[in-house]
Amino acid sequence: MNESFLVDSASDNMRIDRWLRNKIGKIPQSLIEKSLRSGKIKLNKKKIKSSFKIRTNDKIEIFNFKFKDTIKHKKIRFVPTDEIIKSNEDLIIDNNNDFIVVNKAAGISVQGGTKSKKNLIDIFKKSKIFEGSKPYSVHRLDKDTSGVFIIAKNRETAQILTSLFRLRKVHKTYLAICHGELDKKSGELNDKLFRYDNGKKITEDAKTYFKVLDKNSNSSLIELKPITGRKHQLRKQLFNIGHSIYGDQKYISSTLIKGKNKNLMLHSYQIRFIIKDQKYTYTALTPGYFKKLLKTKRLNFSNL
Repeated sequence: MNESFLVDSASDNMRIDRWLRNKIGKIPQSLIEKSLRSGKIKLNKKKIKSSFKIRTNDKIEIFNFKFKDTIKHKKIRFVPTDEIIKSNEDLIIDNNNDFIVVNKAAGISVQGGTKSKKNLIDIFKKSKIFEGSKPYSVHRLDKDTSGVFIIAKNRETAQILTSLFRLRKVHKTYLAICHGELDKKSGELNDKLFRYDNGKKITEDAKTYFKVLDKNSNSSLIELKPITGRKHQLRKQLFNIGHSIYGDQKYISSTLIKGKNKNLMLHSYQIRFIIKDQKYTYTALTPGYFKKLLKTKRLNFSNL
């Protein structure tokens, strides 16, 4: 593989080894160190150490770096089973002393309280990753939505992350494939969404920024950045403007056919936050079925 990349603003001040894992996948630290020493990975045509922090518009070049098996293994397996989670290869984006970041597969619940027999938190309780500690859920991600999800390893980190989510200091980016062609290239979705709690109707404000990445006469690929965090917010808001997400069996127009797509085409693509002046950015590869529909609908997204 010979490729070059320009560092975007979201990765500013990030360690080069962390950037490589976010961009490529789970690479052994020893392989990163060796490749940097040998010059197979260079920054602005210079050799650097793994701890070096990259900046916006830096040019990263990768020469003859053989990691095809790693990428293939990471991309093709999205079945949420105990075996995959315990292997720690397909699911884990980052694993440090305070939290782990996973690429959650669609079809698995985050925690108990749903109709699902298995959930991510219970499975990780039995994992070696949490020996001497326990997993803390700090935010939500729908069962049918894939992508970036964070689990804290201790109470202090859980409190910090929970607070960041509550104060809207965690910046989330989703990708969705929707029915129809949106009129605007970008804008805001502002709604008053309602739900029922013990028979009582509750109305909540919901706000999301959107940007159309590609579209044609029958489909659109949309980038979504929710500001609020309401239940099923993105699904409801896109349904409200007449552009239901492919695979959504609940929020779908009566004029569209249910059941044609088994998977919900909503993916938590990226998440960004800062803890103690340290910037964190995590990106999750999209599952195979998502890419397949993009190809079928002739939609393009270069960063997949």
